[in-house]
Amino acid sequence: MNVSIPPVRAGEPLPVQTIDVFTDTRDILAHARKDADKRGFADWLICDIDAHHFETVSWSEIVEYIEDPVVRDNAVRFQKDRIGIPYGLNGDLGLRYQSVGGRIPHQDGQREKIDATDVHRDVVLTRRAMDSLGIDYMVVFPTPMLSLGMHPQVDAEVALGNAYNRWLIEQILPQDTRQKALLYLPFNDPDACVETVERFGDAPGVVGFSVTSTRHKPVWHNSYMRLYSALQELGKPLGFHAGFTWSDPSFAQLNRFIGMHALSFAHFNMIHMTNWVLNGLPERFPKLKVIWIESGLAWIPFIMQRLDSEYMMRTSECPLLKRKPSEYMQEMYYTSQPLERSNMKLTQATFEAINAYRFIYRDVDYLLNEYSDLETRAQALTARNLLAARSLCAGLCRSGVIEAGDEEIEMLALQIVFATTCWFTFKRLTPRRSAASTHAEPALAAYYTLTFLSPYVVGEARDYLNYLRSKYLR
Repeated sequence: MNVSIPPVRAGEPLPVQTIDVFTDTRDILAHARKDADKRGFADWLICDIDAHHFETVSWSEIVEYIEDPVVRDNAVRFQKDRIGIPYGLNGDLGLRYQSVGGRIPHQDGQREKIDATDVHRDVVLTRRAMDSLGIDYMVVFPTPMLSLGMHPQVDAEVALGNAYNRWLIEQILPQDTRQKALLYLPFNDPDACVETVERFGDAPGVVGFSVTSTRHKPVWHNSYMRLYSALQELGKPLGFHAGFTWSDPSFAQLNRFIGMHALSFAHFNMIHMTNWVLNGLPERFPKLKVIWIESGLAWIPFIMQRLDSEYMMRTSECPLLKRKPSEYMQEMYYTSQPLERSNMKLTQATFEAINAYRFIYRDVDYLLNEYSDLETRAQALTARNLLAARSLCAGLCRSGVIEAGDEEIEMLALQIVFATTCWFTFKRLTPRRSAASTHAEPALAAYYTLTFLSPYVVGEARDYLNYLRSKYLR
């Protein structure tokens, strides 16, 4: 089908457009494809770190990878004898309302036609989404397995998690190098987690490991220290992927899916983040990169401010910390989805709180050496940045905020783009103000960038510029 609306004569009803579980992904994302072309996504390196597929569609294949022969035999027989029920999975499988009464059917199943037989069906579906959205790499994630952390049988989590990992590594990742994985860690069994890292850490396409956050296991417990050490030594990140559950007693009070969904996706990551920071894990494992996935961003400044406030009154309870909790959080990584955009001022403040400024390249030489095909795209992106900076300065000049000639505007735009592009590389070559100030370097970059405008600003705008600059100094 084609989701575009053909022209109709006046008085005629519009044709009915149906998007259901049989609709081709490329038709569903037809407008996204046009937007990707219009916005020049081909000039950017875009990675979707949280691309979900429905592993239960291939569950009959996955259970074949269960290593315990008795459990595997039970699983294979179960899949043959039962219809529509995936062996061993727990969770509120009948309490999922993401489809909004069928209006957003992508989580109800993907039964679109696939003609290709040389690659796996999942690979084809992911390729269709990537090509439509203009994405270079996708990190595929399971979906129903997000509840596996609440499974009453620890052995079942280990067996199913490792079966899924092996299926990914052997059946999916080799068929498309653009598709990557953060492998599933059976976090209820710390020793099994270490074994998973040691066994699969160097497998092609594996870029890291993930914990499904919906569980009641304290990340500070000593039994996990071998896991964190192994990940740090391997040099691959640990992700905490949010999820929801209605079975938690606190969420049982909520009678609407929207309320449970809004709170639970942030709730578990807030707990894990609090435990991670206050127990000094960033100090114990300083080279371990931690990613917080699918909790949005609005919870981050709340936790930062709340923990900082408590820490300043009770520093003795956190003897391993050398800085405020928020400063450790600024060094972590966050996926933005689902990005809260109802109040863009709050969203901007959130970006500033986590130092997520508009500084694109941390080290240009590293990027171009690591990804040689990026040079042309980087040049195109820099050209766009120069055009945007010129337009910004020219607009300020027309509005009377600054006074500058054409040549001055050109040089000013060049200075702004140079600073915002090469700041981190340049800063490594300059003396630090103090050891404690290194975490605020992005704020200094913003301060100096605004300073470029200072000689040209006139009238009352100068006072406001000085106010803005001061906000980036601590």
